[in-house]
Amino acid sequence: MYAATLDGFGGPEVIRWAEVPDLPPPGPGEVAIDVVAAGVNRADLLQRQGFYPPPPGASDILGLEVSGVVAEAGAGVRDPRPGDRVCALLSGGGYAQRVVVAASQVLPVPEGLDLAAAAALPEVAATVWSNLVMRAGLHAGQLLLVHGGGSGIGTHAIQVAVNRGARVAVTAGSQYKLDRCAELGASIGINYREQDFVEVLGESGGADIILDNMGAKYLPRNVSALAEDGQLCVIGMQGGVTGELNLAELLGKRGTIHATNLRKRPATGKSSKAEIIAELRRHLWPLIAEGAVVPVVHAEVPVTEAAHAHELLDSAETVGKVVLRIDEA
Repeated sequence: MYAATLDGFGGPEVIRWAEVPDLPPPGPGEVAIDVVAAGVNRADLLQRQGFYPPPPGASDILGLEVSGVVAEAGAGVRDPRPGDRVCALLSGGGYAQRVVVAASQVLPVPEGLDLAAAAALPEVAATVWSNLVMRAGLHAGQLLLVHGGGSGIGTHAIQVAVNRGARVAVTAGSQYKLDRCAELGASIGINYREQDFVEVLGESGGADIILDNMGAKYLPRNVSALAEDGQLCVIGMQGGVTGELNLAELLGKRGTIHATNLRKRPATGKSSKAEIIAELRRHLWPLIAEGAVVPVVHAEVPVTEAAHAHELLDSAETVGKVVLRIDEA
């Protein structure tokens, strides 16, 4: 089969579409998927640069989510079945013509959605739902602050929060992105190049929940922006890994900080990928099927142009996800 391989670590130019060994057939509890499309995530850019190695046992091929058609099911798998249109959450290997993955990490393509759009769902949906709903308990009347509102995570989080009756504030680096976030339901837009999100959120009493992709750089200000009993959900480290925490301020607000990683979660058991996928299927997938939550896809790019897809994801003009079309290779 063919896959997008890395010719060393570095810029987008190190990505090569090349022949690789065929995968073994699916084992018990697994399925093989003929891939139609793969989502591009910031984790892929970090791995390409040598900063985010796959967990032990995972494929070193880029790609954490795919959509396609089930080609073969291993022993004990009753759902999905061969021929089913599906999307899946992976630990790696998505930029390829075929993947093998645990059936517990596979979801049906929501009704009314094409396969390319479905490839943009598993990673953002699992990240947002596990943090905002399963961990933080987001509910009606709360104020959520999403850093990077124009990202794939951000555009999805806005819609989930609005559908749960919450108000949403977002940060972004341009008016264009803030306008797009407003179209999705964000009621407070903060241009981080011109405004201080702590001051803006202070006018509303602070944020009940903050979804943060910056990590260390924003840690002190995020704590300052929290409301009483607020929760800071750290899902990324784009702003560094070591920051200074004012415990007195956090204690005074009875605040909570939690940090999660999706890729390294166990396949099954407590806090597992299987647990999250089951929750998505039960609670989120009906919202997607009825069009209340939609994948926001900025561009679809042939996998042979994966380097360009990485450049797009890094562009200040991109809103939402970038998807690779594997079937066009």
